[in-house]
Amino acid sequence: MEYKDTLLMPKTKFPMRGGLPTKEPQIQQEWKEKDLYRKMLEKNEGQPSFILHDGPPYANGSLHMGHALNKILKDFINRYKTMQGFYTPYVPGWDTHGLPIEQALTKKGVKRKEMTTAEFRDKCQAFAMEQIDIQKKDFQRLGVNGDFDNPYITLKPEYEAAQIRLFGEMADKGLIYKGKKPVYWSPSSESSLAEAEIEYHDKRSASIYVAFDVKDSKGIVADDAKFIIWTTTPWTLPSNVAITVHPELTYVQMNVDGTRYIIAEALVDEVAEQLGWDKEAVVREKDFKGSELEYIEAQHPFIDRISLIINGEHVTTDAGTGCVHTAPGHGEDDFIVGQKYGLDVISPLDDKGVFTAEGGPFEGMFYDEANKAVTELLTEKGALLKLNFITHSYPHDWRTKKPVIFRATPQWFASISKVRQDILDAIEDTKFKVDWGKTRIYNMIRDRGEWVISRQRVWGVPLPVFYAENGDIIMTKETVYHVADLFEKHGSNVWFERDAKDLLPEGFTHPGSPNGEFTKEQDIMDVWFDSGSSHRGVLETRPELSFPADMYLEGSDQYRGWFNSSITTSVATRGRSPYKMLLSHGFVMDGEGKKMSKSLGNVIVPDTIVKQKGADIARLWVSSVDYLADVRISDEILKQVADVYRKIRNTLRFLLGNINDYNPATDRIAEADLLEVDRYILNRLREFTASTLDHYESFDYLDIYQEVQNFINVELSNFYLDYGKDILYIEEKNAHKRRSMQTVLFEILVNMTKLLAPIIPHTAEEVWSHIEQVEEESVHLTNMPAKEEVDHALIEKWNTFMALRDDVNRALEAARNEKVIGKSLEAKVKIGNSPSFDTLAFLEGFSDLHQLFIVSQVELVEDAKGEVYQHGTIEIAQADGEKCARCWNYSESLGSVGELDDLCPRCQEVVKTLV
Repeated sequence: MEYKDTLLMPKTKFPMRGGLPTKEPQIQQEWKEKDLYRKMLEKNEGQPSFILHDGPPYANGSLHMGHALNKILKDFINRYKTMQGFYTPYVPGWDTHGLPIEQALTKKGVKRKEMTTAEFRDKCQAFAMEQIDIQKKDFQRLGVNGDFDNPYITLKPEYEAAQIRLFGEMADKGLIYKGKKPVYWSPSSESSLAEAEIEYHDKRSASIYVAFDVKDSKGIVADDAKFIIWTTTPWTLPSNVAITVHPELTYVQMNVDGTRYIIAEALVDEVAEQLGWDKEAVVREKDFKGSELEYIEAQHPFIDRISLIINGEHVTTDAGTGCVHTAPGHGEDDFIVGQKYGLDVISPLDDKGVFTAEGGPFEGMFYDEANKAVTELLTEKGALLKLNFITHSYPHDWRTKKPVIFRATPQWFASISKVRQDILDAIEDTKFKVDWGKTRIYNMIRDRGEWVISRQRVWGVPLPVFYAENGDIIMTKETVYHVADLFEKHGSNVWFERDAKDLLPEGFTHPGSPNGEFTKEQDIMDVWFDSGSSHRGVLETRPELSFPADMYLEGSDQYRGWFNSSITTSVATRGRSPYKMLLSHGFVMDGEGKKMSKSLGNVIVPDTIVKQKGADIARLWVSSVDYLADVRISDEILKQVADVYRKIRNTLRFLLGNINDYNPATDRIAEADLLEVDRYILNRLREFTASTLDHYESFDYLDIYQEVQNFINVELSNFYLDYGKDILYIEEKNAHKRRSMQTVLFEILVNMTKLLAPIIPHTAEEVWSHIEQVEEESVHLTNMPAKEEVDHALIEKWNTFMALRDDVNRALEAARNEKVIGKSLEAKVKIGNSPSFDTLAFLEGFSDLHQLFIVSQVELVEDAKGEVYQHGTIEIAQADGEKCARCWNYSESLGSVGELDDLCPRCQEVVKTLV
């Protein structure tokens, strides 16, 4: 007889190797054929909903790891919430307007100037839709579950119409206005930018000190005195109309080698050092409060223009001279203080940042090139006191990465000031996972200027504004809603295809247009207004969704972007935030924490991971990082994640293989009748389950990743499954001890498969398909395991035993090293008390110690001669008797019944039943 044929070895068709790149598409096709997304919704229809509103990625280019991190995190949440019984529809979205698509078409050779605006916009739309199709497939390949057949797309007519109606409501409340104010202007994009589109990089700039001669001293300062200003933007000097001083600061008139200068007292030493003054030659003549200097007139150094001395609270003594060069056409503070004094707003630059004729001698120069010409002219006029160069943080266009300027142009604005406090109150009512998220958006709103919402491009949603013949602005509820209706029916291209009068309501008249002629606004809306309208265009219009959403989850850059524009438009029109909770994640860096770039060769993209390792590896990686901060990825990191995956997979495979002959309907052992070791593991499973559910609730996936590994490695692999082989393989099929363990193994398998389903959905589905004892067709149509009461006293007892077991394992390892034994089944373990622990009394309540320690014999003795450990004195010796040919345990009672004389009594009993 071949004894190996009598063993109950694991049996399962679940393969050891995942083969995920091949298998996952097959599983996804099955999901599609089953219409699994709809079934998941139908399962929980009528139950409380959980709405995670998707922030729209931009429809341009292949997915990067930031996209993957974002969408996978959302999928973790949605899948978990569905398995918790929530009705969880998920509508993915795409942002489709804006400059990058225009630039992409230009790079592809599309000649914008050779076609009409409507024709160019058609090409932009076609390009955007192509990008959506590519990204949609990539998101689905990552296992992201949602209504990808019906996403929301910001260029769709119904979305644009909702956006126009929202705009109309804000206009009706007086929150939309037109004004000439300095805004961030990108010469490289030829468009205005919102604060959300600005990022800061170092820039080398000229640093100059310039003298302005006093022209009218008003009898306050010396007639021959000079005000000194400091600036790092010499090109703005042609637009200078004033010098601002702080009304409360003390200013000093000094005589330096016969020349009189005026600067702030607090900056005298710094300016003297910068200008190389001999301090012994500096004579302090007079002091003034800034308020005394108001309305003194200085002479512009190279233009026949007065530069008025004015007061402003924004002046500081952090740097410079305390006398601030003021050009209302090129600075927000300058503009605000200039309005107070009725100063001219001069901005002699065109859209490309080139000086116009108004720039006089600088006409035709790019603003940055004009810096040199301005300093040369100042030198010629004797006004330049010092030229230096500094490197400082400077605003850049986040798309083109080129510097931006402040430029006053006619723009459309949404008022922040009128709704600022309401927005701040709404932020207070919003939940945040981390306090810094709340602080970040709160401070951004608190410090935010007015929102410039107009853009000088063509690919976007037109501003629904008309002008009468006399220049009057026409922006009424009637006209705006009529445009919205047209957009809903024809799309926004109709704005560029029809004349203004054909876009107005039939029979519309206006006193400013006696001839019935009208013109239309040519600017489009900021794309942040597009995406920031999604609560209206999606949450309030899709019947399966609801307003407000339970959560918005995006990258941390969206505090200044989508989070910001969404809460602004929502509070302005609905009086509350569009989200109940905000959650954000960091950026994806390489393994060394560096930004990924093609030039560095450190770019890892989702497509490569999916093709080489599988989507579940990418998803497991997401669970392995602290996504609240910037995260790292590299081939080495992915290899480590893949190793963890293999451990998870092989553990699940072991569980599957060892319940192959178990039927819970007939073989399940009641909890009260389970062996105590099995009840211990069952209670540890309950602890693990409850902890994992808590981590899902608090969106702590790294904790889940770590706890899964800990439970598999410590409780299962290092103990329970290793201990169990002697029972599962050796005992008689229906032995109580074996069925007791199988009862717990089945619970572990089902629970773990469900708990892992949101993170590695393909693998969980594959495992589920091999559990013949379950009825549900998909693990994703089941509910998460419930929390159950835990017997903490039992766990504490067995935790102590596990500590003793660690001591025994250390003693066995030492015996192996000393060649006392080979494998652990060759050992006899003698255990006695340690000085600090009554080991013998403690072990009286345990049976089958030899199996628990995976040795052949255990003796509890008063006088153990071995090493003293924390929980016992342990002596290791060679096991008595001979090795059983079937179970490999040593026994002094090998059988004497014919051909079974090489078996221990236990194996004889089992084999006899099979003969």
